[in-house]
Amino acid sequence: MSAIDDVFVRTRAENRAALVGYLPAGFPSLPYSIKAIEAMVAGGVDLIELGLPYSDPVMDGPTIQAAAGQALAAGFRTRQVFEVVSASVAAGAPTVIMTYWNLIDRYGVDRFAAELAAAGGSGLVTPDLIPDEAAEWLAASEEHALDRVFLVAPSTTDERLAMTAKASRGFIYATAVMGVTGAREQTSSLGEALVARVKRVTDKPVGVGLGVSDGAQAREIAAYADAVIVGSALVRCLLDAPDEAAGLKAIRTLAENLRAGVERTVR
Repeated sequence: MSAIDDVFVRTRAENRAALVGYLPAGFPSLPYSIKAIEAMVAGGVDLIELGLPYSDPVMDGPTIQAAAGQALAAGFRTRQVFEVVSASVAAGAPTVIMTYWNLIDRYGVDRFAAELAAAGGSGLVTPDLIPDEAAEWLAASEEHALDRVFLVAPSTTDERLAMTAKASRGFIYATAVMGVTGAREQTSSLGEALVARVKRVTDKPVGVGLGVSDGAQAREIAAYADAVIVGSALVRCLLDAPDEAAGLKAIRTLAENLRAGVERTVR
């Protein structure tokens, strides 16, 4: 069993959904991003999804684009992500990297997988990689015992849904809205139906992301999903903060609010 498997064993025993928190590595700076992750874990985040900053993040909305831009402007480089992974794991949360495939391909697939495993990372979330084009990653993840989190969407066909679920390991990432990332005033009504479709073809955990901004919305999703994934709302805590201390306080407070939301759910 992987560290991610252990998370879901624990959260299911506690009769709640897991809380997955996203933050770009190196945002707003490398040391600050590590402190922010520590604050998120202290606030109750179970699993860290660490974004690898990229200059052309086509699936990300303006909030995450702005954060990635700050990290890159501060001089962040791909190899530094492993330092953040190690710190995140040391803070007490299994950690996956969310990345566009071009960065992995350029770095070297096996090299990246080996360094991720050496840093204590659990695997990758690959939003622009589909299982039938992922032979090299499937081989590397087997070699280095890493989980692979593929995405499904409301538009995914039943045939592709089954194929994606079979190829995934750790959990399946269900994007509940069609479009780029970003916190929303209401969660998508498509999420529950999508999770039900996934559950018909696999017993693997399903996490729902895109749009969650507070504990009330987290509670809605936790009623039917195994994990609630939150990104832009957490990033916004740092973007809007006047200084580091305020940012760390804000991101921990939001993490606590989100954790309370998933804990209040009775399923």
